[in-house]
Amino acid sequence: MTALAATHPTLLDLSKRLDPDGKIATIAELLTQTNEILEDMVWVEGNLPTGHRTTVRTGLPAPTWRKLYGGVQPTKSTTAQITDACGMLEAYAEVDKALADLNGNTAAFRLSEDRAFIEGMNQEFSSTLFYGNESTEPEAFTGLSPRFNDQSAPNGSNIITSATTPDSTDNTSIWLVVWGPNTVHGIYPKGSKAGLQMEDKGQVTIESIDGAGGRMEAYRTHYRWDCGLSVRDWRYLVRINFDLEDIVASGATGPVLDSLMRKAMRRIPSLGMGRPAFYANRDALDAIDDQAANKGTLAFKTIEDAQGKLVNTFLGVPIRRCDAITSTEAGI
Repeated sequence: MTALAATHPTLLDLSKRLDPDGKIATIAELLTQTNEILEDMVWVEGNLPTGHRTTVRTGLPAPTWRKLYGGVQPTKSTTAQITDACGMLEAYAEVDKALADLNGNTAAFRLSEDRAFIEGMNQEFSSTLFYGNESTEPEAFTGLSPRFNDQSAPNGSNIITSATTPDSTDNTSIWLVVWGPNTVHGIYPKGSKAGLQMEDKGQVTIESIDGAGGRMEAYRTHYRWDCGLSVRDWRYLVRINFDLEDIVASGATGPVLDSLMRKAMRRIPSLGMGRPAFYANRDALDAIDDQAANKGTLAFKTIEDAQGKLVNTFLGVPIRRCDAITSTEAGI
């Protein structure tokens, strides 16, 4: 885990490398404090100004058992190209200049107001990461759920279900993702900077602030986050979709979550290909804790990471809380 962190950059790693004045690094730290998925997510600069084009191998060449004096037909592999687009997430923060100057510390007051905008963009990004769909919202990017919602699709073997029905809407998902440049990663447009960019516009005059032609002096900050998602190898991502109402603490009936999580880990060809982590919302985490406490399983442990933070793990894989995952999903 520590070695991976040095070679596969997260948002915080990239922001510290790209911006020497420290402002962007501070924003990245604020983001990771409230969005645990950003602690693991690997980012790669796209090869297109609007996204990233990936060549995926779809078939392997077939070898031949040759007999003496027999021939071997030449074969080749097959590939397909997939283009993932980036979306532009933007916001403007505006505060009355007189109010910001009132307490004598304008910069601190503006930062306290801007935190709400940063958190709003953070939550919108997280929601899009799981549920974004370019077919219904072309301005955004396509997230994980639309890519893993059909068990008859080629990646259907990596969708694990238990006691769910397509017409129920009280389901949630636990995701296992192996982040890496050759597996699953975030993308940002070619030639741009990774992460949330902040530009202080300074003092501006806002026209018609009251809707009747009145003006106001204000401080304005512009936030922009150009981001997207690339699933280069779907084998390194597993979705566990289950009905919350069927959860029984004893595990006697309904979904047995530690069993489903073990199955998810076995679906991954090699956990060493990147940075693996489970993601679940608080309802799913409650269910995991209840079953683990009832069964007394040793598979779940709490460890202290290199930064001194306590992290829950399952068989050595971190379990992160991500409340962008809803508890009202449709069953698969």
